[in-house]
Amino acid sequence: MIVGVAHVALLVRDHEEAKRFYCGKLGFRVAEDSVAPSGKTWIRLAAPGGGGTDVLLSLAAGAEQLATVGRQAAGRVFLFLHTDDLLADYEELRSRGVEFTEEPRSEPYGQVAVFKDLYGNRIDLIQPKVP
Repeated sequence: MIVGVAHVALLVRDHEEAKRFYCGKLGFRVAEDSVAPSGKTWIRLAAPGGGGTDVLLSLAAGAEQLATVGRQAAGRVFLFLHTDDLLADYEELRSRGVEFTEEPRSEPYGQVAVFKDLYGNRIDLIQPKVP
């Protein structure tokens, strides 16, 4: 039986620039940074609050994959990140240079603001409504 989602792969142009954005600006931490015997680099990033699914930084290889960097979800939201204080995190992320494309707003499921990662992938920052 499937019990969860372990990782979500994110195509990147460069591991280091992706780590600088996700760790430096969003507060993720490197959960693993290793090289397999095949020579393939394996970098997993964990959310600042812990728990949940890791982001696996996958180095784009070849023209087709490089063309997909920044369009991982074809213009739709790629990641949905939860927060316990949307307004405080919104202000903090903006102060770190994160580009928001949609200001905080209320929805039936909670509060949400939308930003872009360093490649242009859209990410929802959500404070779920407390039942």
